[in-house]
Amino acid sequence: MLPTESQARETLARLHQKLVSAGLVVWTGGNISQRIEGGFLIKPSGLDYDELTPESMVLCDLDGNVLAGKHKPSSDTASHAYVYRHMPNVNGVVHTHSNYACAWAAAGRAIPCVLTAIADEFGGEIPLGPFAKIGDDSIGKGIVETLHNHRSKAVLMKQHGVFTIGDSAKDALKAAVMCEDNAKSAWLAEQLGGGIVIPQSDIDSLFSRYQNVYGQL
Repeated sequence: MLPTESQARETLARLHQKLVSAGLVVWTGGNISQRIEGGFLIKPSGLDYDELTPESMVLCDLDGNVLAGKHKPSSDTASHAYVYRHMPNVNGVVHTHSNYACAWAAAGRAIPCVLTAIADEFGGEIPLGPFAKIGDDSIGKGIVETLHNHRSKAVLMKQHGVFTIGDSAKDALKAAVMCEDNAKSAWLAEQLGGGIVIPQSDIDSLFSRYQNVYGQL
């Protein structure tokens, strides 16, 4: 069930602070959105994180048109809208420029599945998406094309940054946190000569266990 607009505004204000505390963003970069009935809420463009309030969030329709809000929406709004239109099961999107994941994106490399944590959370490598322009829906198209029929909730957009998707904004934020943590570990393994990719059968088993058994049932 989707949250109400009021609930989503409160949640987004809180989750954006977690972006900062997790070290996934600097200055005003990055954003989170949450689908609600009839559209989605997203961070405004260029506002400092310590200025964000529930009322700051901008309400847009699924074409990215502003329906309500005092501020201009994020420059990534068209891409979030594209994701929501073409991935109906996605209810939250997060964008970060977190350092280690961006290093892989800058090198034009997917993050290989060299840790059980990567297999658990992403079901295989964290894929590399295409280079795309900022400001229109090009990034959204790249996200959808890359993650279509892929188990990963994260994509590294080439020479740009990280986009994650989820059942909710909170779920997408978890994927962003896990993406950066694993990007760092995989990068450190590269300094030791490279990580060892987990066999596909083991990846499948780990992913199934984590998604279906792990945690509180």
